[in-house]
Amino acid sequence: MSTLTLHDVRKRYGSFEAIKGVDLEVADREFVVFVGPSGCGKSTLLRMIAGLEGISGGEIQIDGERVNDVGPSDRGLAMVFQSYALYPHMTVAENMGFALKLAGLGRTEREAKVRAAGEVLQLGALLERRPRELSGGQRQRVAIGRAIVRDPKIFLFDEPLSNLDAALRVQMRLELMRLHERLAATMIYVTHDQTEAMTMADKIVVLSAGRIEQVGTPLELYHHPKNLFVAGFIGSPKMNTLEARVVSCDAAGVRLALAGGVELTVPVDGAGVAPGEAVTLGLRPEHLSLIEVGPLAGTTLVAERLGNVTVLYVDLAIGGTVVVQMPGGDPTAAHAPVRLAVDAAAGHVFKADGTTLPRLLRHPLAG
Repeated sequence: MSTLTLHDVRKRYGSFEAIKGVDLEVADREFVVFVGPSGCGKSTLLRMIAGLEGISGGEIQIDGERVNDVGPSDRGLAMVFQSYALYPHMTVAENMGFALKLAGLGRTEREAKVRAAGEVLQLGALLERRPRELSGGQRQRVAIGRAIVRDPKIFLFDEPLSNLDAALRVQMRLELMRLHERLAATMIYVTHDQTEAMTMADKIVVLSAGRIEQVGTPLELYHHPKNLFVAGFIGSPKMNTLEARVVSCDAAGVRLALAGGVELTVPVDGAGVAPGEAVTLGLRPEHLSLIEVGPLAGTTLVAERLGNVTVLYVDLAIGGTVVVQMPGGDPTAAHAPVRLAVDAAAGHVFKADGTTLPRLLRHPLAG
């Protein structure tokens, strides 16, 4: 069993509070991803868990034991950094086993652990090579192997794939997911890339300015964002937002008026708003589509043809620009006049403070 509990954890640098009272539960064998923009505190929080940064307040527990005053080497954790930090004069096997050697583990047991980790990571044939003879992906696997041989309670990953090219990042994401399944280990992974978070995580922790904005599964965050920040950060292309005013609220939802006299009803609970109140309408790109006669008129600015989908950027006549996701074969060119249909049933409504009005029906995929 390898669990992690954070209770009101804080980090201050002088008068600046970088981590502002974080509460979090990480279950045994869970793959948790910390995601957020640069400067949100995700790497700082990971380093605090590892013991590399002291905490200014609160409590960290590993397997129910308080570890605030326990040193990094005694917490039973292993961390993989963005930089491989391999010793160039050592072989792969020597790099992977170096920490075990420092810990005084015998040569036979050390070599057995290295061979076992090498097989898991498909490095068995490379154990006698040196880092300069390896590709970037192979070097990253060695860095991960260095963590595996320690048999840690929890694996910590600090943006480990950011130095790899796009194709290799996709491959390594798959390998890490398979590794998590094979080791049945608890893993905490930091990234600024929400696509990595969506594809890898059992649970995502979205951070902003040192606070947790929302915790949930990828689909929960995508279909039921707690606020406008999460809605805009999770999803690629990002959610479209349009300014609107509340016309009325009833059992069917909230009737909204957009600029230009366009009105639509979104099935959300209107208990938190009143007629005339300014709100924001959120629409995912896949919830807009081209139609001959539609409520929104505009002109395409750019057409991105990605093969499986075509992404259109449309300048609306009522003001603002929206992103529309169409099938890959869509022939619409740039600078073409278009009209858009709106799937209002899939829309989101955000109050002036950015919080989301609850949906009347949960999305079936989000649980």
